[in-house]
Amino acid sequence: MKIKGEYIQLNQLLKLLGWVNDGAMANDVIDNELVKVDGTIETRRRNKIKPGMSVEYNQQTVIVS
Repeated sequence: MKIKGEYIQLNQLLKLLGWVNDGAMANDVIDNELVKVDGTIETRRRNKIKPGMSVEYNQQTVIVS
């Protein structure tokens, strides 16, 4: 997944990928510890996801570039 700029917020990335329907759902899956960043459960909704980082949710994985 290629992003423009230096980073993208985790909840925005989940929406952009189509893994969730909206921002509320993105925040909910993050709050319920269902998302991993670089293999570790992430609970920060606005965590800055930068190129080289991987995000996992619902048996899907993406590496940001």
